[in-house]
Amino acid sequence: MYFDRKCKITFVCHGATIYSEEGRFSDAENYPPLSELGVEEMNNLVKYLKARGVKNDVIYTSPSVRTIQSAMMIAKLFKKDYEVVDDLKTRNCGKWNGLTFSQILEKYPTGFSDILKYPDKRTIADAESSIEFIERVKKVIDRLVEENTGNRIIIVTHPEVIQAAICAALEIPADKLPKIFIRTGSATQISYFEEWSSLVYSDYVPLG
Repeated sequence: MYFDRKCKITFVCHGATIYSEEGRFSDAENYPPLSELGVEEMNNLVKYLKARGVKNDVIYTSPSVRTIQSAMMIAKLFKKDYEVVDDLKTRNCGKWNGLTFSQILEKYPTGFSDILKYPDKRTIADAESSIEFIERVKKVIDRLVEENTGNRIIIVTHPEVIQAAICAALEIPADKLPKIFIRTGSATQISYFEEWSSLVYSDYVPLG
């Protein structure tokens, strides 16, 4: 039925790292780990989940060290294990990996504008295109929704993945993906129904 909810997902963005604090792009899985700020952000988020009485049946995480560290803190709260899902990894940065915004603008002056103008094409640095990235994220989210019909789940992942999930759920054009703001240590919730999806809240960061 139109209003039958299939699944509710709380997307948790991992805590801050030295890269996110410096504005660096990174698709590496083994580095960097959470910074002191990132641990603090996740502690605040865990307190929020506990205070809100957020319920869940399964916890999923991307394979990166920063998301696994974040998932471990959430799993401890709910006294549950977490499952690593490879396709929840962040966007492939290509040659942008490890570079700051200013370094990218210096080496690839049209890089960011090309992402907006040509969402179907890989960038000059061979970073994953917006369209193929959203399609990858949609495919894995659709699978997890089908596997968890009637459940409430938590997905611990990256800002870019949550941006893509919002685009897919609300059918937002791919060229608008970079305009969706998701901070580290934030929570976003989407309800998935048979024929549509609803963004309940986005980029919520609890105060310490």
